[in-house]
Amino acid sequence: MTHDATHHEPHLDHEPHLKEGETKYCPGCGKALHVSAVACPACGASFERPLLGSRNRVIAALLAIFLGGFGIHKFYLGQKGWGLVYLLFFWTVIPGIVGFIEGIIYLCMSDERFTEKYG
Repeated sequence: MTHDATHHEPHLDHEPHLKEGETKYCPGCGKALHVSAVACPACGASFERPLLGSRNRVIAALLAIFLGGFGIHKFYLGQKGWGLVYLLFFWTVIPGIVGFIEGIIYLCMSDERFTEKYG
């Protein structure tokens, strides 16, 4: 018996309107769906995370760029210890420089990666 690596992945043969780069698969039933889908029409599984407790990447970036010297972005991201370190050393200007760089990093990061890392 041969083992095909794509055996466990759903195929797009039954969904001709979906292209390879525009697809995601339902975690509940494996149906191929468009990347913008928020729920599976076949089984009803939801792809959206609850809004409660989620943090916005752009807000974190703006806080880091403009108020990073005081560690406000660290408090926003739930990193209270780092926020205190930034606050204690704001007078050295180093936290401001680091905060600006972190803000640029947040802006360059994908939403998925940001959510994985900071919730």
